[in-house]
Amino acid sequence: MSLPREPVLHTLRNRIAADPDTFARNVFARLFGSAPTVRDMFPAHLSHLREVFSQILEHVLEVLPAPDGHDELIELLAQLGRDHRKYGVTAEHYDLMAQALVSEAAVQLADIWNRESAETVAQAVLLTTGVMRGAAQSAEGPATWRARVVQKFGINRERAVVRLIAVDEMPEFQAGQYLETQIPQWPHAWRSLSPSVPPNLAGELEFHVRSVPSGHVSTSIVKETQPGDVWTFAQAHGTLHVEPGQPVLMVAGGTGLAPLRALLLSAAMNADAPPAHLFYGARFPGELYELGMLRELAATNPWLTVTAVIDETVDPWWLPAAPDPHQWGFEVLHGRVGDIAARYGDWTGRQVLIAGPADMITSTKLKLRLAGVPSDQMQSDPVHD
Repeated sequence: MSLPREPVLHTLRNRIAADPDTFARNVFARLFGSAPTVRDMFPAHLSHLREVFSQILEHVLEVLPAPDGHDELIELLAQLGRDHRKYGVTAEHYDLMAQALVSEAAVQLADIWNRESAETVAQAVLLTTGVMRGAAQSAEGPATWRARVVQKFGINRERAVVRLIAVDEMPEFQAGQYLETQIPQWPHAWRSLSPSVPPNLAGELEFHVRSVPSGHVSTSIVKETQPGDVWTFAQAHGTLHVEPGQPVLMVAGGTGLAPLRALLLSAAMNADAPPAHLFYGARFPGELYELGMLRELAATNPWLTVTAVIDETVDPWWLPAAPDPHQWGFEVLHGRVGDIAARYGDWTGRQVLIAGPADMITSTKLKLRLAGVPSDQMQSDPVHD
């Protein structure tokens, strides 16, 4: 890779950092001005997209002039290129975005904009868009595929389970991964959801969704999704996996159980599943709605141990007639799930998988590190609304 020269790119990075949202707004305004139909490819609200765009651009401008980190950057850009196929992005769109980026960079660097700085910025932009475009063009398989909702049932006012059957051929992905997902109520708005069952020949999918504050898509799924709705899926992401032959500790908070549930169901199909201890946590007893299913799974798979954990011992008024979690015969402990798991035993010889809200993942990792579990034994994936 021929590297753009310093300090132009770092100067540009620093100036963008002073007001990244304005820079992103101006870039997208230039893009949509040059091709108005491109606006229809994006969600109505662009604030999240602008934030991600600014973060990636800052990383690119930091790494390109640096002596190392280029392989990781290329892989990141290649993945972005593959991901952008779901929007219908073409080679022409990359050219338009490159023009918009260079034009706005010229405004930011007006006092030092000359032939040399213009070439440096153009080279950086062409490297970035070129990697993305090449990866998109070489990607195998369809950009998107669809599945139809066949059943939905509410767990409580905040949670629902949605089951679907694939309409198109389901591409390969692994248990524990999450899928880029678009629902008909929010076209162009993509969210990452974790299937709670492993991929299968029947094309069956199941998702456990919590309505998060200010989460337009998650709230719409919980309140508005109906059988017959067709969802669209794109790339699978995530690295949660179980290494064969090594005991497993799993820590799940709320609907973070979904990817771990898929991994447990996948392990149950194998004769050599390693010993696994799952700590399944929720705020209230009535939110431990999967204990019945886990009881059935543990009854036929003696390698699985389940401990239920609750923050509060009494359900609120909006969880009426919720089943008592003690009825399933599991140990039920009181406290935060990560704290309980860390104090429960010596996990230094286990592979550790953690899934749930971002603050729960961070807290659990900290507690386990303090208990002597090395960081490289722990797995978690980025959390998405």
